[in-house]
Amino acid sequence: MNRKRILLFSLPLLFFGLLVALFLRGLELDPRRVPSPLIGKPAPTFTLPRLHDPAKTFSTAEMKGKVWLLNVWASWCVACRDEQPLLVDFAQRHLVPIVGLDYKDDPRDGKRWLAALGDPYDVIAVDASGRVGIDWGVYGVPETFVIDKHGIIRHKVIGPIQPEILEHRLLPLIRRLQEEPA
Repeated sequence: MNRKRILLFSLPLLFFGLLVALFLRGLELDPRRVPSPLIGKPAPTFTLPRLHDPAKTFSTAEMKGKVWLLNVWASWCVACRDEQPLLVDFAQRHLVPIVGLDYKDDPRDGKRWLAALGDPYDVIAVDASGRVGIDWGVYGVPETFVIDKHGIIRHKVIGPIQPEILEHRLLPLIRRLQEEPA
């Protein structure tokens, strides 16, 4: 009988210990390093209305043959506000086209936000329903994708782009991709 009691009390403790170990392991992981199943695969195609001219559309087909960035943002996103000055500065270098995807946002709010913080985008598509974001595997905003000349997603940044990510990860990748034949 004593063995059964010991077993009954030790199983919950063992289970609790395993949960604590998993929790501690999770604390060591970098949330910005969530693997994307889309890396190395063709970018999902879409055609959406443009923010500044809803009568016109933007299609990913327009970017064929170019290395470009897709930056998913929204006016209600606090982290997007932190990222915006860096994107505005980066856009002034004219290294690659930056396509904005205004995600689950009211277009009027998006326009006001850009007027206040600057507009780094070559074009902005409006994903009011969030369906395109789902196709691209967006977990939350901001997220930024690097797409090569063949329309393949080569990198994804989850969260706001930081200067060190831009300089040490994105710029070298962009330069390398631009050197590859179309």
